Parts: sequence; structure tokens; C-alpha cells
Amino acid sequence: MTVTLDVFPAARYRDVVEDRDFPTVREYQARTGRAALGCYPVYGPFELGYAAGLLPVGLFGGGNRIEIQTADSRFQSFICSVVKSTMELGFQDKLGPFEALMFESICDPARNLASIMSRNFPKQKVTYVHLPQNMTSAAAPDYLTSEYRRVLAELETVTGAHVTDDDLRASLATYNALRSALRALYAFRAERPQDLLTGELYTLTRLATIMDPAEVTPILREALDAARARDGRVKDRIRVVLAGAFCEQPPLELIESIEESGCYIVDDDFLLGWRLFRRDVPIDDDPCRALALAYLNDSLHASTKHDLRAPRAKALIESARSHDADAVICLIAKFCEPGLFDYALYRKALEVESIPHLYVEFEEKMWLYERIRTEVETFVESMLFR
Repeated sequence: MTVTLDVFPAARYRDVVEDRDFPTVREYQARTGRAALGCYPVYGPFELGYAAGLLPVGLFGGGNRIEIQTADSRFQSFICSVVKSTMELGFQDKLGPFEALMFESICDPARNLASIMSRNFPKQKVTYVHLPQNMTSAAAPDYLTSEYRRVLAELETVTGAHVTDDDLRASLATYNALRSALRALYAFRAERPQDLLTGELYTLTRLATIMDPAEVTPILREALDAARARDGRVKDRIRVVLAGAFCEQPPLELIESIEESGCYIVDDDFLLGWRLFRRDVPIDDDPCRALALAYLNDSLHASTKHDLRAPRAKALIESARSHDADAVICLIAKFCEPGLFDYALYRKALEVESIPHLYVEFEEKMWLYERIRTEVETFVESMLFR
């Protein structure tokens, strides 16, 4: 793994975050001897794996960097791309660094992927996190606390570690620092999007999913300082909130293309699991319960969470208002049922609130973006010259 040291931090790691051979993970393992835990989107209790001696690493499929050759035969044709390409990583021997894989409640294909991966790659431990579906139940905190304890016990068998509450508190503190750095970058991008482009922010956030949190946090802080030192000219663009890419990730070039089409993206749901909590998780009491309560009561909206305490579209409207957005772009992965179901609610709410929006469909394996670019440019022009 090589990086360039005399450029903005995001530019140093662009090739690294696109490399599906996981060079940062392999270098880390060679240096520390620690095992790695592959974590499927959207959210997983990464702190548990880290405390057990595993390096949690984001598994977001193969993107447009690998060709699906074998995985297609394991799934129906209407299954989303990220499910297939994640399995294809295994068939192409890209998952070698991972001694264990973690999956959680997202949708039916993702739920089934856990067992399919277990059958096809029996040498890797597969653990499944059953996140609560009724977050308003009085039993939810106790249930999720016990579920985290069960998952932790499974992960302990991978490394042979005996994790104490102090180990968990130390892990929580490390991830609190990481999320705090990411929140600061997101807040800066919302305030000065001309000085921190979303392509750069995405690269930095993606880097946080493939490195030790203790080692990547200083890089994120360095990037924030470098962005603050910029003095970019504000261009004639519209401010948009982008929603829908919470699981399958769009190609980085597509994100950049949307920006270049006349948008300042001021909020998004990319890589949501690594920055899910609004505030630091308390570390004074039972750490598993604190982590459970943070998920239940203090986490960002996600299409994979069914929280009846707030309408599904409320968070999107609040984001658009609080970020002074001119419009919303719904960037939905092809065949993504949670995203498509939510779009029906988003569309109605946006129309009621008179917030202009654009629906765009993507696949992670896309190479050409001219159609989407044209759609976004036309939408932007309709906003600028109305």
C-alpha cells in the first residue's frame, strides 16, 4: 500500500478505498497479527468485534472493480447488486483477510446472504445480529443488550479472547472518537461545501471502514484542518440532500458526477453504519446496554430501522430544512426494496412540504454516468432558472 503525502488527505487514499484486495487490512494484519471481521452494511456493533481483538472492516460489495462471474448463479435475477458482488468477493478469494463475517437485519436478501455465505465459505465464522424490529417495545433495551452479549460471545470464540466490560468501554471510547471526527467533517461540509467536496468526504469516510479506528481518526482530523485552511469560491450550485444509498454504495465517480452537475451535497446517507449515532455512547455503565440504548434512542434515521416513534419521511424533511437545502435527490439502488418502499413515503412528504426532488436509480457496477448526469443537470437548471 502506497500513499502520497503532499496532497489533501482524501486524495492520498482514493485508490486504497477502491481496492477490493483490502491493502490497508492486509498491511495492518502483517504489522499487528490481529484478525479481521468483515461487516456487511448497513450497521453492526463494531465495538464488540474490536474489543474481541478483531478489526471491523466494511464489506460494501465489489463496486465496479470486479466482474460478477459466479455469484449470479446463487441468486435470483432481481436481487440487488451488492448482495451478489459481496459473495463474488469470496469466489475471487478477496475475503482472505477475514476470519469472521458479520451480517444484520437489513432486508430479506441480506438476511439470506448470511446463511449462503456460511455454506459457501465454511472456513469463515459467520455471525448474524438480530436487531429489534419493534423499537418502541419496553422489552427492546433488554433484548438488544442480550443480543449484543450473545454476538460478543461468538466473536470471542474467533480470537480466544475474554472480553471484560473495561475492554468494551475502551472500544466504545475509540469508536466515539472516530464518529466525533466524522460528525465534524459532515458539519463542516454542510457549512462550507465548496471547501470539502462530497467525493472527498466519501473517500475519508470509506477509509474509516477499512482501517483501525484509532489510526484513522487522526487522518480525519488532519483532513478537517486542511479543509478549514481552504478558501474556495462559492459556485452557482443548488444545495441538495441526497438519500437512498444507505446500503449499496454508488461508484465514487457517480458521486462526483452529481456534484459536477451543479450540486453541493450538504447531507447524505452514505456509509451510514460507521456514523450512525448522533452523540457519543456513554461508557460509564454497562457498555452493551449503553450501545443498545444508543441504537434504539440516539441513532440517525435509516431505512432498515422501523421506528414507529417518528414518520419514516420526517428525518429527510428535517435534514432538508436544517441544512437549508434547495432540493432532495433520491439516489436509490436498483432492486433495493427498503429504498424503494421509502421513496413512496419520501415523495409524498416532499410534495406536501413543496421541496423539489429528483429520483435517480443506480447500480454499484455502473461505469457510464452520462444519463444520470444529464438528468441532474436538467433538474439543476430547472431550479436555477425558474
